[in-house]
Amino acid sequence: MLTVGLAAMLVANALLLRVGLAPLHRLTRAMTTIDLLRPGQRPAVGGQGEVAELITTFSTMVDRLEEERSASGARVLSAQETERRRVAQELHDEVGQTLTAVLLELERVAGQAPPGLREEVRHVQQTTRAGLDEVRRIARRLRPGVLDGLGLASALKSLATDFGGPCLSVRHRLDADLPPLGREAALVLYGVAQEGLTNVARHARARHAEIVLRRTGTGVEPCVRGDGHGTGGAAEGAGIRGVCERALLVGAGLSPVPGPGGGTEARLSVPVPTPVHDPGRSGRS
Repeated sequence: MLTVGLAAMLVANALLLRVGLAPLHRLTRAMTTIDLLRPGQRPAVGGQGEVAELITTFSTMVDRLEEERSASGARVLSAQETERRRVAQELHDEVGQTLTAVLLELERVAGQAPPGLREEVRHVQQTTRAGLDEVRRIARRLRPGVLDGLGLASALKSLATDFGGPCLSVRHRLDADLPPLGREAALVLYGVAQEGLTNVARHARARHAEIVLRRTGTGVEPCVRGDGHGTGGAAEGAGIRGVCERALLVGAGLSPVPGPGGGTEARLSVPVPTPVHDPGRSGRS
């Protein structure tokens, strides 16, 4: 009887310890799996006394870290865009003008060259012209002037044209009634489409891609899809995580999901601020 009672007491103690330590186990799992690029992950508050206080303190700390990361990310994004604008301007003004001058000089030389040399000069002209086109394309991708001048829809159409070619066909479907978007939101949406097409072109081995921008009940939802085999782990590390960082800056959440015809979609929803109703203004009108 003594042995049976001792065994029962040990089993009861083990069960009590398991129940009592369960909140700590959940907290440990949360601490090892939490990702600041996917905010909102919090362990459920359980237990009593110091255990519950520890979980609450951890959640408060993560809240603060997410806020600090968002603020620092906004500063980094602003600095990046300033540098991209500077590099794009130098490519356009310095390198572009230099290559244009070379083309003009080659045109003059070709007109004066003997027939045997003229064909070689024409070949150099074609190579130089291709280099000039590539420099302009890189400058547009670094900082698309059409985004500032004509808006997001025109910039996305231009992006689809730039990425399209013999090996990849890119279509676009953009809703006509898109709500007004702030500069940061438009920049993030453009960056998402650009990064998504880059991943499709480099990693997915796709033949067809599509940019979709549609209005939802709460905001705007862009989607980039390809018909390839998916982007794999390399894209998740290099591309999608970078896009997630951009998406967080405008309160959006991004998730890579399987496409309807195979491949991968990069999908997020960007909230649109609700206009503030001013009763005084309504009464005066």
